[in-house]
Amino acid sequence: FASPMTVYDYAVLAFYFTFMLVISWVFRRFITNVSDYFRSGGQVLWWMAGGSAFMVSFSAWTFTGAASRAYADGWPIAVIYLANAIGFFGNAAWFGPKLRQLRVITSMEAVRQRFGRASEQTFTWVTLPLQMLTAGIWLYGLGTFFSAAFDIDVRLTIAVTGISVLLISLVGGSWAVLASDFIQVLILMPVTVVTTFLALSHVGGWSVAVERLSATTLNLQKLATDDFLLFWCVAILFKQFLSTNNINDASRYLCVKDSRHARRAALLAGGLFLGGIVVWFLPPMLATITHPALGATFPRLKEPSEGSFFAIAQAVFPVGMTGLLVSGIFAATMSSMDAGLNKNAGVFIKNFYQPILRPKAGEAELLRAGKLTTIVLGLTVILIAVFYSTIKDLTLFELMLKFQILVSTPYIVPLVLGLLIRRTPGWAGWSTVMVCFVVSFLTDRYLDINWAIGTFGATDGVNHWERQNWEQGIGVFTILGSGLAWFLFTKLFYDRERPEQKAAIDQFCRNLATPVDYAKEETAAATDDKQSWLIGWLCLPYGAFVCLMALIPNPPIGRLAFVFCGGVVMLIGWLLVKQARRPAAAKS
Repeated sequence: FASPMTVYDYAVLAFYFTFMLVISWVFRRFITNVSDYFRSGGQVLWWMAGGSAFMVSFSAWTFTGAASRAYADGWPIAVIYLANAIGFFGNAAWFGPKLRQLRVITSMEAVRQRFGRASEQTFTWVTLPLQMLTAGIWLYGLGTFFSAAFDIDVRLTIAVTGISVLLISLVGGSWAVLASDFIQVLILMPVTVVTTFLALSHVGGWSVAVERLSATTLNLQKLATDDFLLFWCVAILFKQFLSTNNINDASRYLCVKDSRHARRAALLAGGLFLGGIVVWFLPPMLATITHPALGATFPRLKEPSEGSFFAIAQAVFPVGMTGLLVSGIFAATMSSMDAGLNKNAGVFIKNFYQPILRPKAGEAELLRAGKLTTIVLGLTVILIAVFYSTIKDLTLFELMLKFQILVSTPYIVPLVLGLLIRRTPGWAGWSTVMVCFVVSFLTDRYLDINWAIGTFGATDGVNHWERQNWEQGIGVFTILGSGLAWFLFTKLFYDRERPEQKAAIDQFCRNLATPVDYAKEETAAATDDKQSWLIGWLCLPYGAFVCLMALIPNPPIGRLAFVFCGGVVMLIGWLLVKQARRPAAAKS
């Protein structure tokens, strides 16, 4: 089944990019104002929002940087994704419905209500550049792998992907982002299920795999033998929970119809993450059996283990399926980027351009400015990714986690605490960010692995992964601990807060406590049937195209793999079309 990129794979990629642009063109008609462009008018159904929330939460890094740890160190990487699932179940239990009930267009408008204008501008100008740097890491990770694995120039990969994302977000706004994310889920998950099934078959089945991996990548005794591993696992659970339950990520749920849809969307995303743990990380673990020397397989990769997922996929895939997998990996990165572009453009327009530069701007001007901002942000992310590609000695796994912990966590902490602790002054927001950034810097500089060994000792020396366990874990605890202490300290000054800010906080809390009644609160007519009908009919031709790939000369199991992947997409499409009454607007 060895299958390098063939003409069939490139045809699949061409079809994929064309199809994504068609989605944007179809959904452009849903946009009539700024609310439609940046949060889909608060009309999105739970299944589309949940699929998008899931896709936005990971990128190609899952199949490169994260897969490298699964290959080299085994099961601990799954803790990150288990923590994501727990975070989304936390969304379903409380945070998701509450975030929808904020009743704003962008998350920064909620920050202004809770913490005031100064914190709104602080978070805006901290968040925008940091999220663009993160998007650049995603795009760089994608380009790095495809450059080495498939002999595609890294800058060409970055440019093609970046421009495609930009066009999808620009033409169709939030609607196109959500719709494309949902359809991409339907492609990515079946393909990774097929990868896992074929990989298990290749090594002799589940029992053989468990027997051969139990002493290495599936060795649970690591918790007792690896220095600081349990410490890291607990820290990651806290870190990922914060990352999925904060005001900045309210954008996941501001688009849905009401609190009930927010809860269902969160449950769907959490469930998909639980399933993803097996189908994303078992293949790179199995690659330790089939490809013990990845350096020979990927001589151009700086970290050959970052190609572990694709190594075993290429070994077991039927001809043509590599293109589907590559499409799925593109989708994982594109979903994170397009949502980020749309979200960041919305923040800039609603939290800086309109209130500071053009307070009297009308809807048409804000919409034009939003599209122009999307273009500028998209091109900037592409340039950042190209810049990363010129830097040597960047390890994707360490780069992403270190950035998320030491740079992103400091501004997330007050955005979680602001939802849970009411009686703090407005300046608690921006001041907590400053305190956390100082602590982050001091932790990275002074509480390194040498300090940890001197203080706590080590079992038998410290390897590469054990060093990361300590440095990433201590960063989470010091930042969270100092942020919580400072935030609680500011409660002493709440009584001195300005009356107008107290009134805004009271309104914020009332919104949190009041379920959304779509019929009474939203002016636009619901588009439930229209959403289901359009997405369903978009799924049907995509699934049919994948099913037709069963005609490619392959062994029977290879043909069945295409029928399974395409059949899942067609089945979901058929169910959506069946449940929807055909909208009059769609008929016309």
